[in-house]
Amino acid sequence: MKIGILTSGGDAPGLNAVIRGIVFTGLQVYGHEFVGFLNGWKGLVDDTTIPLTRHQIMGISKQGGTILGTSRTNPFEHGGAERVKTVLERNGIDALIAIGGEGTLAAAKRLTDAGVRIVGVPKTVDNDLSATDYTFGFDTAVQIATEAMDRLRTTGDSHGRCMIAEVMGRHVGWIALHSGMAAGAHCILIPEQKTSIEQITEWVTSAHDRGRAPLVVVAEGFALDTMTDVHSERGLDAFGRPRLGGIGEHLAPLIEERTGIETRATTLGHIQRGGTPSAYDRVLATRLGMAALRTVLEEHWGCMVALRGTEIVHVPFEDALGKLKTVPQDRYDEARVLFG
Repeated sequence: MKIGILTSGGDAPGLNAVIRGIVFTGLQVYGHEFVGFLNGWKGLVDDTTIPLTRHQIMGISKQGGTILGTSRTNPFEHGGAERVKTVLERNGIDALIAIGGEGTLAAAKRLTDAGVRIVGVPKTVDNDLSATDYTFGFDTAVQIATEAMDRLRTTGDSHGRCMIAEVMGRHVGWIALHSGMAAGAHCILIPEQKTSIEQITEWVTSAHDRGRAPLVVVAEGFALDTMTDVHSERGLDAFGRPRLGGIGEHLAPLIEERTGIETRATTLGHIQRGGTPSAYDRVLATRLGMAALRTVLEEHWGCMVALRGTEIVHVPFEDALGKLKTVPQDRYDEARVLFG
């Protein structure tokens, strides 16, 4: 069997480990052949490929990014299912493994419905995909954010400042929640919980009055209860979505004005998704890659692999689409006990 692989959407630590898990297992155990499409769906519609042999995957599991490159190309704007079928047939490819987030999996579902044989691997550092407990890249992002906050705490302590750390999280606050709890934040602000500036300053003042330098963690998609939309100063992306970033800088002067405490904001941005993946993400990504190959061999088309507890299973694409995995109220209430 000849199997194609592509990585699409935003990069995430662990993508290379998925590729290695698929190819290594397929070569060693089953003797299959693998082809990589460069730069996501763009490489597929443009018919840009590289062979994936033992040499190409050697040592890549510890590398961040993706050796195949990625893009946010929509295949249905470039010939759709007919173009995809033509390219796969021309290259003698029997099945495709698409590694990506909700947009990638939505395109994969449409292609599957049109008769293309596809299996998916979920990817998002935000950990917001339904139908899987965790996605690779999330643990690394939390680890990077936590380390950054630990560093912010020392400079905050030195100057008696309130420090704000802005982390990724367009629609959900998983990174903010986990890294904030790990770093001992005095306030965690997430998209699922609209909060007043009065409540935020109460938490900040409480921490400051106890002799602490307050640490506020905010997800990029957070909005105050007085805001009608998320904070965005950088226009729209290729899909018409606001380019987020800057809510931390927006909050800093508000907090300083109301508390009298010098306040500084730091946006962590893309460093959260770059660099070396954590050990957990390397293992999870490898297992997901191996499971994706098994799913292809069992011909469960239109499915993605998913983590349930400690087991890897496969679920239909539709189980992961149309509904974000948000932070439940009880998890936020659990963290909120530690605020102030």
